[in-house]
Amino acid sequence: MTVIEVGALTFSYPGSAEPAVRGMDFAVGQGEIFGFLGPSGAGKSTTQKILIGLLTGHGGRAEVWGREPAEWGQDFYRRVGVSFELPNHYQKLTALENLEFFASLHSGPVRDPMELLDSVGLAGDAHTRVGKFSKGMQMRLVFVRALLHDPDLLFLDEPTSGLDPVNARTVRDLVLAEKARGKTVFLTTHDMATADQLCDRVAFVVDGRIATLDSPRELKVARSRRQVRVEYRDAGDAVTGTEFPLDGLADNADFLRLLRDQRVETLHSKEATLDDVFVETTGRSLR
Repeated sequence: MTVIEVGALTFSYPGSAEPAVRGMDFAVGQGEIFGFLGPSGAGKSTTQKILIGLLTGHGGRAEVWGREPAEWGQDFYRRVGVSFELPNHYQKLTALENLEFFASLHSGPVRDPMELLDSVGLAGDAHTRVGKFSKGMQMRLVFVRALLHDPDLLFLDEPTSGLDPVNARTVRDLVLAEKARGKTVFLTTHDMATADQLCDRVAFVVDGRIATLDSPRELKVARSRRQVRVEYRDAGDAVTGTEFPLDGLADNADFLRLLRDQRVETLHSKEATLDDVFVETTGRSLR
């Protein structure tokens, strides 16, 4: 089942000399984590806002479950959850009061706010005013608020921004858990590591267009060097590195001799990273 379908999508902000979106085409299937990657100003957030229904007046098609967002009623927001890049909480309310307030806006069932807070390590701060939260704590709170009404489709804008490695891993694990429950995730980010770990497919966006679209693995393998680098300790205890062609490696006498005679410490294929793919595809740095 196709959840999102975009065709020849265009959008220009009033007074802007250049369009923000210049003819995008892509589709997102049910249960897929779809990454939208690119530098600031590439058109990522604009496209997301069109799909959420926050921006209108676009050209082309931007359909969710077969209909434009403007054609849906309030039921649309019952099925969609959004985690914004910049936290937008009620600062004088506690974390629990924030979730309880937003839960009260939904006519259908909601998830237990305390369980959600506990899932991101905020249960101990449930009764603390959000104004006293660090950015990372506020980011975790805005993330679980998107899960509150158990939506079918999640729009996550930089969900690991401002998080330390432990909490970033917690959020990534929760995103994967939502996928396992059959949810669809539209992930907007410029964090290649997060995209590589989470996404089934990624689209590289630059200047309002999609430069390339495929799974992270296929994108990396297509641009990898078919070589293996072996690092080992020589007789003087210095680290030495040698590269071998990947093709015919099992019959390479020098490679086999090195494995047999030396103290090997690392062995890596020369795989490209998503950063490498982005630079090669777009001709610019991501940052």
